Amino acid sequence: MEYIYEKHFTPEVARKTLPLVRKIVKDIIEAGFQIRTISESLGSAASENAEIQKLLEEITYFLEELSEIGCIYKDPTFYDGIIDFPSIIDGKEVFLCWHINETDILFYHNIEDGFAGRMPIPPSSPD
Repeated sequence: MEYIYEKHFTPEVARKTLPLVRKIVKDIIEAGFQIRTISESLGSAASENAEIQKLLEEITYFLEELSEIGCIYKDPTFYDGIIDFPSIIDGKEVFLCWHINETDILFYHNIEDGFAGRMPIPPSSPD
């Protein structure tokens, strides 16, 4: 079977990356908050602000780190902190799904369904 993603995580392997992933996601959310705060105070001049440019570069670096780990950041607002880990469940390529407010990776969704289609990871999934 041909899959879209080269790297796939078992729930166990994804959980082992969670401490590092959580730290990177917190850094992304913090940088996003700083960008929003500066933008609100500067209005239309925000696009030329050096501090915002620096924060955007930091976010780009953090996103590259997540990509190197093999997971995907799914929050374009840099507010919610949603991560997908490519995985295989019952022979189908899916995403293990984690939100910054969750302590563990307990859900997955079909690639086309997104966060709203989350389901509990079945107990038979290989760890």
